[in-house]
Amino acid sequence: MTTLDQLFTQRIATTVPDAVGPALAAERRARLDRAGERRVALLDRGSYELAAPDEPTLLTALTNLAGQVTGRSLGVADARALRLGPGDYLLAHHDRGHSDPLVELILDLSPAVVPGAEVHYRRGGKVVYSFASRPGALSVVERDADTTCHHTYVSKRHPTAHIVRLVVRLRDA
Repeated sequence: MTTLDQLFTQRIATTVPDAVGPALAAERRARLDRAGERRVALLDRGSYELAAPDEPTLLTALTNLAGQVTGRSLGVADARALRLGPGDYLLAHHDRGHSDPLVELILDLSPAVVPGAEVHYRRGGKVVYSFASRPGALSVVERDADTTCHHTYVSKRHPTAHIVRLVVRLRDA
């Protein structure tokens, strides 16, 4: 039996398990390392590294895939790369607001799974979708102004944890 919440969750979000392979993910991490990142440390909002990806080919491929998944014609609104290590997090309070509907993609470029390192999407305070650490996977989430997002705390119990996520926001073309 399917509940109303399950039906709602299935419409708002999905995961594409193997959107990129390990070699492509490693290449993109190396490109981000060369491009440089800036540290964001705002106690009430988040602690992470941020970079502006220069990945037009990858962004086009991801946009096309999101269009297939959602059945919508989409274009890139913005993109950023996040790197989180032990002790890092990104709270919903730091989530960039928007007034129009978006499709948000998160491509996990991490070298390995990090237990508990998830992205949560909430509506009315309730988690409606959770994207667990899964290298190579892509989340596709249809968001409205009432949907918030946060990246959970990366436990210091995993001293070698290394999360890299490409976050792409798409708008209807």
